[in-house]
Amino acid sequence: MGIGDSLGKIGSAIMQPLYWAVSGLIVLFHKLFSFFMNPDSGLTWTLAIVLLTCFIRLLMMPLYAKQLNSSRAMQSIQPKVEELQKKYGSDRERLGQETMKLYNEEGVNPASSCLPLLIQLPIFWALFRVLSSAASDRNVHGYWLQRSPEITASLSHADLFGAKLSGTFWPLTGGFGATQGFALALAILMTGLMFVQQLHMLKRNMPPAAQTGPMAQQQKMMLYMFPLMYLFGGMAMPIGVLLYWLATNIWTMAQQYVIIRNYPTPGTPAYIEWEERMKEQGKDPREIERARQNRGRKHPRASNKTAQAKTDENGRTVVSRQSTQRTTVRRDDSDRQTVVRRQPSRQTRATRKKK
Repeated sequence: MGIGDSLGKIGSAIMQPLYWAVSGLIVLFHKLFSFFMNPDSGLTWTLAIVLLTCFIRLLMMPLYAKQLNSSRAMQSIQPKVEELQKKYGSDRERLGQETMKLYNEEGVNPASSCLPLLIQLPIFWALFRVLSSAASDRNVHGYWLQRSPEITASLSHADLFGAKLSGTFWPLTGGFGATQGFALALAILMTGLMFVQQLHMLKRNMPPAAQTGPMAQQQKMMLYMFPLMYLFGGMAMPIGVLLYWLATNIWTMAQQYVIIRNYPTPGTPAYIEWEERMKEQGKDPREIERARQNRGRKHPRASNKTAQAKTDENGRTVVSRQSTQRTTVRRDDSDRQTVVRRQPSRQTRATRKKK
């Protein structure tokens, strides 16, 4: 057995829980719609796929909220990052160290913005494998579909508008029919929504400074390249997967509209309009923005070794340590103030002998 086979088995073992969950949700939603619809209808399976999409995106809403707060906090410290780049631009190692130090001081985690994407990719791959294998009725993935051959056969033979959910655009073995036409329409619609979504983000929620320079040129290239890649990739996907992808893009577009309208990035056209709306409602946009930025930061805890100097009423200086020592002052019978320490710091033997 080669290394490739071993890695394949490890990957399959890791994905099995996702196959189990995705197939279970599809079967559950299909049974819910089967109470009042034809179980073998393509519309029943389409609604089950759409409901699965909504369920997954609702579960991921807290992650998107965390991503939004993290992006806002990153935007607020961008001027400090630019200062570090000007100061240590020639020393890449020192620049990386100082940048990470700034992130720790501000309590910002850049990886939080990538978390939803990293979680969504394995879920999408699991759904793709489950739907494509079940739709073609070959090497079915997912425990709930494997134990229900009749459900798998229903999905494999279900059709919508004359097109099978298991069908793909390629290859054109039987000519151009209803399956190829529906698959092409879904791929074009899915790609068009993705293009409009990225264009809306670029025009409405990006600062003018970010729309110039090499990075801006790369973003504009990706604006056209990514939809084309998805268009050609969608030609080889089953219609059931394209339906999930289309529902995901519709959800993402609606979610993006709400976020840009209510939580725009500072310095963008959408942010200026949001400020005007807040002022019309009698709210202070600066206070709202400050609170949003603070939600995206993980405030570092105070160091236990930080010492503070305090002075009592007689002018004596008492040094206490935060979080590990508390200093209290009480009066004795002679009306003198006595400083009582709790949890005194350790001293070496040589220091005690010297005293």
